Amino acid sequence: MTTPDDHALLRQAIELAAEARAGGNPPFGSLLAAPDGTILAEAHNTTLTDRDVTAHPELKLARWAARELDAATAAETTMYTSCQPCEMCAAVIRRAGLRRVVFALSAEQLLDIRPAPDQPAVPEIGPALLEEVREVVAGYYR
Repeated sequence: MTTPDDHALLRQAIELAAEARAGGNPPFGSLLAAPDGTILAEAHNTTLTDRDVTAHPELKLARWAARELDAATAAETTMYTSCQPCEMCAAVIRRAGLRRVVFALSAEQLLDIRPAPDQPAVPEIGPALLEEVREVVAGYYR
C-alpha cells in the first residue's frame, strides 16, 4: 500500500528517469529517502554514457547507503524507483539493509513496453576444489 507522500517521492524518481532518457541513457531513476521524506541521495541510469552495465540507479543508491549510512539508518530508508529493481539491484538492496522499495512500473509491465533482451544463459559449473577454497574461507564468518 502506498501513500500520497510515497506518490510525491515516486514522481521525483520518475523525473530522474526522464533526465536519464534526455541524457541518452535508459529511462530509469531512483531516490533514497529518510522516514520523514528527506531525500538522502538520488541517481539515474548511466549505463550507456558510463559504458557500465551495472550503472543502474538502484545499485548506485544501495552502494551509497552501504558506504555512507550506518546499518540502523539504512534500515529506516525507502528507495523510490521508476521501475521495479532487477535481480542484480534487488540483491544489493537486500545486502545494504534498506527497509523498503516503492516502484512505479513492475518488471512484468516493463516487458509489455520493452521485450526482454535476448541473452543466453551463462553456465555455472561447480562446486570444485572445495577443500582448497575452504581453507581460505574457514573462520572468516565466525
